[in-house]
Amino acid sequence: MDLKSKNEITTLGALKKSGYQPRSIKQEIRENLIHKIKNGESVFEGVVGYDTTVIPDVERALLAKHNILLLGLRGQAKTRIARQMTALLDEYMPVVAGSEINDDPLDPISRFSKDLIAEKGDDTPVEWVHRSARFVEKLATPDVTVADLIGDIDPIKAATLKLPYSDERVIHFGLLPRAHRSIFVINELPDLQPRIQVGLFNILQEGDVQIRGFKMRLPLDIQFLFTANPEDYTNRGSIVTPLKDRIGSQILTHYPRDIEDAKKITKQEARLNENRPEIKVPETIFNLIERVGFIARDSDMVDENSGVSARMPISGYENIISAVERRMFKNNETSSTVRLADVYAMIPAITGKIELVYEGEQEGPYQVAVDLIGEAIKEEFKTYVPDPAEAFDGDPHFVELRAWFSTGHIVELENDVNDKDFERALNEVPYLDEIVFDYIDQPQDRIFWKEFILHALSEYNVLNKEVWDGHMNFNDLLANMLDDLDE
Repeated sequence: MDLKSKNEITTLGALKKSGYQPRSIKQEIRENLIHKIKNGESVFEGVVGYDTTVIPDVERALLAKHNILLLGLRGQAKTRIARQMTALLDEYMPVVAGSEINDDPLDPISRFSKDLIAEKGDDTPVEWVHRSARFVEKLATPDVTVADLIGDIDPIKAATLKLPYSDERVIHFGLLPRAHRSIFVINELPDLQPRIQVGLFNILQEGDVQIRGFKMRLPLDIQFLFTANPEDYTNRGSIVTPLKDRIGSQILTHYPRDIEDAKKITKQEARLNENRPEIKVPETIFNLIERVGFIARDSDMVDENSGVSARMPISGYENIISAVERRMFKNNETSSTVRLADVYAMIPAITGKIELVYEGEQEGPYQVAVDLIGEAIKEEFKTYVPDPAEAFDGDPHFVELRAWFSTGHIVELENDVNDKDFERALNEVPYLDEIVFDYIDQPQDRIFWKEFILHALSEYNVLNKEVWDGHMNFNDLLANMLDDLDE
């Protein structure tokens, strides 16, 4: 129903004259989805990388009028998909005024609404509920009770109304009855205790509930959507088999399968200050951020069963921008460019969002994060210099640059130095301009690429990199050793 109907129809009689017909929420979602598919409209806005995998599976399940289980590791847009399903609901839904459980005026299920309609007939007042209010979400935790989900007997109601506990009117309804004709989401389903999961059986299949031994026929009309993490099956709990059997479709989610999709997600989801200074972010920075995530998922140091959430690169990007802002504020600058050294500002985002195996724990989370960034730099460098070993030994400019360092030259870069001094330090290094010209067709970011080459050389052990107190030194390790011996 639209807004006009909401304003004009305020009684049961008017609703009947409008031609309104009751339909289940699954049928409502199916019909609205068919309309969107025929018109080429997108249902799940901002869900990137699922166009040919997860989204078609979800749409097929909804067309089949199934309850759904989204199964996947953390940070795979499961909750986002669930919340966007409200777009498939009618804008407004009529309910009996005063009903606690969204009773349909033409198909009431509660004692309250049936008695009210019997008393007032066509004059029964009708209210309208917006689709945004037809979404109920519950995080499954071990302390969730049957009373929370289904309801309990309210002794105060019983005493006030002078009714026995067996009377339906003394029941205080839980989340599920209040989600009648709505979408109900239970996140992290395996965390729900088995005895609570059992309480969902009849609601899913037969439509009756049992509260403290009082069995009540309450044919709830709910679109269920559950989410679960495969890790939960072994670490914290499991989905009991009879409940799983009653869920029509189990859909597997996944992480972005290529860097381009991953970058779209990070750019879309990062929460940056709208009033931030002017900061230029070379596309290579985004590539590096995402490569860290891809490399971490394949790393022997990281627990693959836990996964690496898509939130890691998002938080990492936010940290990098904050690092640039901090430097700009210290130097009273109004514009700047992200430096490659700023990528190391994402280390707190990495260490907080990866689970390490035993070998990783021995290495230490900080060192694992540094190593992941180093591997990302090496992979990105190979997109410009496909055969680094051949270039380092065969390209005259690389050979001359190495020779320059071998004579004892040292390049010191300070993280928080202003842009002019940073540029001056890099411009003093010979042959970097020629290397940038030969391999990287982006002269507008010349200073960034000079720094990038130095970092890449250190990751390939051509140069030595020393880090301390916000400084980085690039030098030739052998030359330094000889100098130490002379001293």
